[in-house]
Amino acid sequence: MDARKTYEVIIVGGSYAGLSAAMALGRSLRQVLIIDSGRPCNVQTPHSHNFLTQDGETPQAIRAKALMQVLKYPSVSLIEARAVRGGKTAAGFYIETDAAEVFSAKKVLFATGVLDIMPDIQGFAACWGISVLHCPYCHGYEVRGRQLGVIGNGDLGYELSKLISQWSKALVLFTNGPSALSKEQTHQLESKNIRIVEKRISSFQHQEGYLQYVVFNDGSQHELTALFARTSFVQHCSIPEELGCAITEHGFVEVDDFHKTTIPGIYAAGDNCSVYRAVAAATAAGVKAGAFINKELIEDTF
Repeated sequence: MDARKTYEVIIVGGSYAGLSAAMALGRSLRQVLIIDSGRPCNVQTPHSHNFLTQDGETPQAIRAKALMQVLKYPSVSLIEARAVRGGKTAAGFYIETDAAEVFSAKKVLFATGVLDIMPDIQGFAACWGISVLHCPYCHGYEVRGRQLGVIGNGDLGYELSKLISQWSKALVLFTNGPSALSKEQTHQLESKNIRIVEKRISSFQHQEGYLQYVVFNDGSQHELTALFARTSFVQHCSIPEELGCAITEHGFVEVDDFHKTTIPGIYAAGDNCSVYRAVAAATAAGVKAGAFINKELIEDTF
């Protein structure tokens, strides 16, 4: 397939991991194209935390500043488009966008994140990232000591309750149906004054994404400031798997310590390959991936 332009590296995804990798590669004098669709995983999140020098800043402001700095490097460019397919070429790979543009490169980095699957409970999706939260390290301090909840059951509900108990002693575990906790887990939670509620949840009452009440099927309510949850997810971009990259049993793109996938020349960084979903972690992964992509390009030609 003919490509409009050839680069050394194509980065699919222009959020924290992708931009961090682009900076490392731009500073390594590499010709880099970033393809970004403008749909980051944390699009609803009001503020980002636990990231040195940027604590409390909005995700949009962090990205805007990062993008401005990255694009100062003349060998780095960006197009706003969605990557829809990819394939191998004699020299590397091609990526095609939804605008029918085709680009090729020796190496490709997927920093494409994941797509969270919301449970079918009214109000959950509207609160996701605002007051229904996935990470206490990112958002726990802001709701410390308040009326907090965990939604989960069995081992997942137990472990998440144990974690969140560090931030509040006014904690309730909502199993959303009959408890699957073991007797030992139930006893341990109760000994820590963590209440277990087995009622089915019908909705989350909120004001512009900020929780007010959990509403149960029987019409009763429970006042709540924030809820911690672990959602299921799918890969935001299917191209890595279509190119043959292995996916782990937990749904992540499989990578080694250098962010190499199982297909030579293809890398992955950020939420698509890591259970630790945080801006700081994605940024670190991106700069590491960029450095090793540059090293591999040197090894290919030296």
